[in-house]
This record gives sequence, C-alpha cells and structure tokens, in this order.
Amino acid sequence: MPIRAAILGPTGYTGLYLIQGLLRHPGAELTYLASHRETLPNIADEFPQLLGQVPEQVAVCRPIDPDAIARSADVAFLALPHRAAMSYAPVLLDAGLRVIDLSADYRLTEPALYQKAYGHPHEDVKNLADAVYGLPELFRDDLPGAMLVANPGCYPTASALAIAPLLSRSLVKPDGIVINAASGVTGAGRVPAPHLHFVEQNESFMAYGVIGGHRHQPEIEQTLAIVAGRPVSLLFVPHLLPIDRGILATIYLEPASGDVTQDDLLEAYRDAYRDDPFIRLRKDPPNVKHVRDTNFCDLCVRLIPGPTPRVVVFSAIDNMIKGASGQAIQNMNLVFEQEETAGLL
Repeated sequence: MPIRAAILGPTGYTGLYLIQGLLRHPGAELTYLASHRETLPNIADEFPQLLGQVPEQVAVCRPIDPDAIARSADVAFLALPHRAAMSYAPVLLDAGLRVIDLSADYRLTEPALYQKAYGHPHEDVKNLADAVYGLPELFRDDLPGAMLVANPGCYPTASALAIAPLLSRSLVKPDGIVINAASGVTGAGRVPAPHLHFVEQNESFMAYGVIGGHRHQPEIEQTLAIVAGRPVSLLFVPHLLPIDRGILATIYLEPASGDVTQDDLLEAYRDAYRDDPFIRLRKDPPNVKHVRDTNFCDLCVRLIPGPTPRVVVFSAIDNMIKGASGQAIQNMNLVFEQEETAGLL
C-alpha cells in the first residue's frame, strides 16, 4: 500500500516542491490538498507547471478538515507559516495522522527559546515535547515510527551538516564559530514584498537579520550542542542572493589544537557520512548550481595554516529541496521505514 499524503498550505513554494516530489515517489500517493483560503484554488492555476500532473479530484484544494484528511491520508505535511502550523498539528495528531511540519513551530525544544526567537508564546507545549528533529544524517535513529517531525530550517541544515563531524570528534572549538551563509530569494517565501521585487534584487547582495541575531541561530546552536555534548556558541549572518534557489554557507572555526591536520578533517567527514546517500564530499568548494533540484548537501573542508590556523567549511544545498521539501520527503521515508532515497534520486 502506498503512503497516502496530504499537504496543508500547498500554494507556497514548499508546497510546490512537495507535490513534485510526491508525484515521482514510487511508494507514495498525493491524496489531499488543504487550503484555508476562502476561495479554494486549483493547484494547476497556482502553478501552471502542474497542469495535467495532479489528478483533478486532488488538484482542487479542499478545506482543512482534520477528520476528512485522516480518512484520506496517512501523513500530513504542514507547509504553513509558523504559528499556523501549531494550531493544526494537535488535531491532526489526535485524528491519528503522522505530521511533518515544515514551519519552525516544533524545532526549538524550549518554549521560552521559541518565544524569544519568534516573538510569541508556544501554543502546543505538549506536542513540542514529543517532536523529533528531522535532520536524518544526525538523528536518523529517532525517525522510524515518529508521529511528529520538525523539519529543520534551510540555513540550519546547511550549517549543522557542515559542522557536526568536527564537533563530534572534538577537532574544533565549540565557540567562536562564524557562519556566513547566502540564500536564494525563494527562502523568503511567495508572499510579495517590495524588497523582493526583481528590480530590487537583481544585481544585489546584502546581509540581513544581523541586529539581535537571526532566529535560525538558536536552532543551529541547539542541534550542534546535542552533537558536541556541550554548549556551542556561534555567530550566524545570513545574506540574500539575487538567485531563486540555493544556499552556500562558508563557516570559520578554530582548531581544537595545533595537532589537527587536513587528513584528520577529511577522515571525520568520511567516517561521519560514509552511509549517507545525500552527502557529497568535494575536493573543491561547492557551487549552488551543482545541487539545484537535488536533495544533496555538498561539503568541502580546508585547514588554513598560519600563526592563527583556521578550519573553513563550505556547504551547498538547494534551500527548497534539502532545505525544505526534499528533506521532508526523506523524513517521511524514514518515518514509514521505506527506502530513504525514494522519490529523491
């Protein structure tokens, strides 16, 4: 029996890439598109590239009715803004559905930290305590059978995968880490905004979210603290690239000692990701063009010698695939104990 999948909020970019991934998945079936719009859209009108690909009875979105969704699906993907997701997750879980949330609502384990990062209280503390953080390369064993999966942010995915092998083997210091990362414009979502217009973004490159720290920083620190087994402190500075897709993170770390070699670094990555189908180690710094439309994370590590040696790690992902919808499908595969790469290779 195929995994029957519903998507709540399919009219955003993550919804589009979820639909495309599920349509090519050999063991899944898209059965329900749910929208809270007053006038329910046909998904082929929202995304003309889907015309003729989604069965007509599915293409026309239906209301968000948890009981109806539970009768039609085994898993519900929440492609909703933060705060909206936590209002629907409890009733979907109570209806017996497994839930994979692409928003930020279940990523931070501490309600107070969530409130500080997102500016309002967490409204589903009960389910927050049971959520599994869905970064498979680091927490794969927690995913089979999970009822609620918090799909990681795109920047935290690129950053944590780049740093984790070094911290887990104590090759770098857990503080003083600097992450400079740049994302394509799809990371800002589909809702129009003046600063996202073509004439504003074309031939543009800028940092943002610097004052007070970006809300993805505590998510990265939380993940890396679990890996390191102790607190991790870092500075995360995001940038906006004038492209539609992709993230490139350049990360600066201090070696734990003067004895760390380039071979030590390479061996850490080879050992950590030996069995991970979506991690590719490159000899040269990666290019976002080479991960576009894939679920791969391309990594490269360098030891920079000198009076104050540094380790530099480069990480590239497609922010809409490995950074969002592709990783959500990867999580679905693991939750239902299916082939991890199904629908993604």
